[in-house]
Amino acid sequence: MAHRLILKNFRIVDETMDRIGSVIVEDGRIRELFSGSDEAGPDGAGPGEAGLVIDGSRLNPVGLHPDRAGGLPVLLPALVDLHAHFRDPGFLPGNGLPAEGLPSEVLESAGLAAVAGGYGTVVCMANTKPVIDTPEKAALLKKRSDALGLIDLYPVLSLTRDMEGRELSGITALAQVRGAYVPRLLSEDGRDVADDGLFLAALTEARRLGLPVSCHCDAGGPEAEAARRAGQGREVWSRIEENHGTRRAIALGREAGCHIHIAHVSTKEAVDLIRAAKKTVKSGRGGVDATPGSFFLTCEATPHHIALTEEDARHLGLESHGRVNPPLRAEEDRQALIAGILDGTIDAIATDHAPHTQAGKAGGAPGFTGLETAFGVCVTELVQEPCSARRSGGISLSRLSALMSGAPARILGLGKDRGRIAAGFRADLVIADAGAVRTVEADFFKSRGRNSPFSGREFRGIILMTIRGGRVVFDAPVCYN
Repeated sequence: MAHRLILKNFRIVDETMDRIGSVIVEDGRIRELFSGSDEAGPDGAGPGEAGLVIDGSRLNPVGLHPDRAGGLPVLLPALVDLHAHFRDPGFLPGNGLPAEGLPSEVLESAGLAAVAGGYGTVVCMANTKPVIDTPEKAALLKKRSDALGLIDLYPVLSLTRDMEGRELSGITALAQVRGAYVPRLLSEDGRDVADDGLFLAALTEARRLGLPVSCHCDAGGPEAEAARRAGQGREVWSRIEENHGTRRAIALGREAGCHIHIAHVSTKEAVDLIRAAKKTVKSGRGGVDATPGSFFLTCEATPHHIALTEEDARHLGLESHGRVNPPLRAEEDRQALIAGILDGTIDAIATDHAPHTQAGKAGGAPGFTGLETAFGVCVTELVQEPCSARRSGGISLSRLSALMSGAPARILGLGKDRGRIAAGFRADLVIADAGAVRTVEADFFKSRGRNSPFSGREFRGIILMTIRGGRVVFDAPVCYN
């Protein structure tokens, strides 16, 4: 008997629509959409014939701010994250513990954090212990995640063996063979490949595979090194690193004829470089027009760079709880990111979820926990409804869905399967209240990392339920009217 789900009386939003209606799901895929409020589905199929009926008009989240916006909950495509750190594997070879003790995250806690944040598909980075530098290591991690049944996880492969920048990793052994694991993204996240020749060789392999390469962009060259030696602050030499690294990645990507994806853009100069470079290549939405053997360019921004500045970092502690790579920048950089979102220069929003232990963060470990706060931060800072006091310009909820679901799915080559609400697409969905207000309480995160720069702040936009392949994998406390 087919597994059936009816989601009725919702505001249905993806990058192509914003309307009131209902959705029929069968065997993990969206069968049909119909508009308006209706007690019955298509073909006269009433709720009694469904395995599960979720009525948006009866959902009322518990414990939300009394000034929450009215109206129906929103049904969106599940979010797709291009950039997260799961810290798994987090043990040294021989089952030894890392020097700082137990890992700050494990696959189980990361998966729970992802679904609590509305994510259905996540790319995790390779800078683990040991490094994910072979197809076998990546396939094992994916197999373990698949067994949990929470999200679709796509581990990246590093570009070089053990991320040491000396020789290419197992990407040379990758082949598009049916049944074999092939990553959706390659990356040397956490550092750039310093040697131009080796980096170009890695990009050539990426072109062979038709895979995008996510570039960290921190190769600053002699100018950045000189700034370091002169005692300049991180805000100076890290800016040089990002701008030089962005320029270099674009140039070498163009030479290799591959798809370059710039990670966590944070400076106004980098936004300008990407905007200018995009004018020289075939335009498209989030990698949809990228073809093997041709240069293509996409990029991402993070919620924390969109919402925070160096003043926030100083308040949190520049060398402790406010430290992240790249650093939080000036207000003019934040505004440049928003402008890049408004004009389409920035294709996607990715979390760069980077959990740390309390001791590690206090000691200066860079990065923030981000999976469970991303949606609320972006609704508050970017979406016109409701207005944000800090928002300069604004986007629709539909446009936010493109940035957090549709475009990331296309960049990963999954744009015909997820990232939209349409007949035939996989039923990876989230139910959210885009107007509800809640205070971020990091102590209640599903993630083991409590290092959120948003702890104690109020944001609009609450994830109520996450559905993977037609099955509920996260359900926030709700009551029914």
